[in-house]
Amino acid sequence: QVQLVESGGGLVQAGGSLRLSCAASGPTVSASTMGWFRQAPGKAREFVTAIRRIDGMTDYARSLKGRFTISRDNAKNIIFLQMNSLKPEDTAVYYCAVSMGGSISSIQSYGYWGQGTQVTVSS
Repeated sequence: QVQLVESGGGLVQAGGSLRLSCAASGPTVSASTMGWFRQAPGKAREFVTAIRRIDGMTDYARSLKGRFTISRDNAKNIIFLQMNSLKPEDTAVYYCAVSMGGSISSIQSYGYWGQGTQVTVSS
């Protein structure tokens, strides 16, 4: 079973930056995808970004307008989320997830989830 642990969340002022990390452990699969989702209280969980391990293909939510960047360290089974120019509306719990196939941006494609890390952006 894949296990995921997020870290790096916290409090930041609007306009600031944070870097989240997600470490994966358990059985390794050569053609998996790892991604980030976020969820605010009372709102649906939404896709942020993801990266496919086999070839490094990435996808981003259109609404992020280039402020977020995903990267990976395949040797250590870690992905990162660099968040710049943060806005109060970015406040949410950020979740790391793993998909074994399907649409890279669809929540239904992801079968393994971390516990989440809180990101709070103050104005």
